[in-house]
Amino acid sequence: MDIVLASQSPRRRMLLEQMGVEGFHIVSPGVDEKVEGNPPPGQMVEALSRRKAAAVISRLGEGALVIAADTVVALNGAVLGKPGDSEAAFAMLSLLSGRKHHVYTGVTVGRGERTVTWYEVTGVTFRPLDEAEIQGYIATGEPMDKAGAYGIQGLGALMVSSIEGDYYNVMGLPVCSLGRVLAEEFGISLLRCGERDV
Repeated sequence: MDIVLASQSPRRRMLLEQMGVEGFHIVSPGVDEKVEGNPPPGQMVEALSRRKAAAVISRLGEGALVIAADTVVALNGAVLGKPGDSEAAFAMLSLLSGRKHHVYTGVTVGRGERTVTWYEVTGVTFRPLDEAEIQGYIATGEPMDKAGAYGIQGLGALMVSSIEGDYYNVMGLPVCSLGRVLAEEFGISLLRCGERDV
């Protein structure tokens, strides 16, 4: 079976490999990521993951199983996307300093007409940061392509004092729930011997 990751994210690619999914292809969905209105973060990431999956399924046909995801960071319900520049990154990290925020990842798995969509949420608390630390982190370049202006798998881990929920969700793919959906909804078990038809 062809499995396709509808994402250019190197972190999602790494996590799929870590799950034991072999020989998957990567196809950029190339969709507009703007969402009308102001939906709650969970609804927003679900809608975007569905849009990405639908775009790739329409191109590849019904044979491929497509996995699409979208991740946002939210503080008190307000979504923080990827920073456009270093000033935006500084503003985001200053907001997150010493506070708890939530990371939402919406996932859609689809093959042909059958799709399953859900979202996972993880609570992340930052320790208090001073201005020099924030500026130093921004100078590494790490924040610039990441929702909320940090990467927990990199130097951003030095800012995180606690986490509640799926760590991998913060990286952009909720590994546990994705594995469960693949097994229960699409018959692909990554743990049971003889059932790893991937």
